[in-house]
Amino acid sequence: MNTLKAWGGAIAAAGVMVVLGGCAATPQQKRQPLTRQRWITGRPFCLRRFFPGSAQRFDAWHCEPAQQHLVTATNANDLRLWSLHGAWQLPQAVVASGARYQEGDISFWNRGDKALVETPRGQLQCSLAEQRDALTRAEKPGVMLFGQGNEPGWTVALANDTPTLTLEMNYGEERLQLPYMVSVMDNDAGRVVIENADVEPFFRVRIDAGACFDNMSGKPFPARVTLTYGGEQYSGCGQGIAPSRI
Repeated sequence: MNTLKAWGGAIAAAGVMVVLGGCAATPQQKRQPLTRQRWITGRPFCLRRFFPGSAQRFDAWHCEPAQQHLVTATNANDLRLWSLHGAWQLPQAVVASGARYQEGDISFWNRGDKALVETPRGQLQCSLAEQRDALTRAEKPGVMLFGQGNEPGWTVALANDTPTLTLEMNYGEERLQLPYMVSVMDNDAGRVVIENADVEPFFRVRIDAGACFDNMSGKPFPARVTLTYGGEQYSGCGQGIAPSRI
């Protein structure tokens, strides 16, 4: 087991990839025509792989032997786990000490600031590296998903009630509020792409469920966010924000 890709493949092969669900106003399709009418009548998407559930924080784990990095969110009865290659949900299992979560051949055994991850391809010895409080609607009113990046600082905020995106660039010096269209909705891959079509300025935002770490603070997030705007591409991290924790 030399790479996270191999580890992620082992999880998928073991049959424990859990589709955490998603919703959209129209039947799921890979590509659909982008029209102003669909912006107006559509509703925001939701994909649970971007959310922490009832967890109040995200934990970042640095694992050996291959310097692999994971993100977890601990709920009352399960653990949400993100690697560089996807997201999984592990139910809580009975254990004498610590907290263990298992689905099939995959388990995450947490004992304080140490964790043991077992897969069909071997074990990972993990140490707690960073923690971050999960964003809430109290902090981000009306926001369903929030993404951010650095150098130059940028943010994207998706409204919870309409398919509208608020984009801030250059540390808030430029601010736009624009309608968007869901052009890709892939529950199996944990991926959503939103964009505009016939209005200016053009933007595209791709959101992928998977471990993400702020490139300045190292803080953990459950989604990678790629923003295309003004002929440039920016990379950052993001998190879904529910009105109540789900």
